[in-house]
Amino acid sequence: MFWMVALLALDGRQYVYRVYAPGDARPGDLFWAAFHCHDEGRLPRASDCFDSAEIWQPDLR
Repeated sequence: MFWMVALLALDGRQYVYRVYAPGDARPGDLFWAAFHCHDEGRLPRASDCFDSAEIWQPDLR
């Protein structure tokens, strides 16, 4: 199971990450998993504001 987490970055773009986690995962844990994944790359710094993140579970029917 996976979740999608979109983070805003300082360059004005939005970066979307796939986070593998159980269906009952907490939004904060999903946010930090995506944030740390973003931090490891060479992309412009992402916002660490939880309220600016979009988190959803894709409907794969």
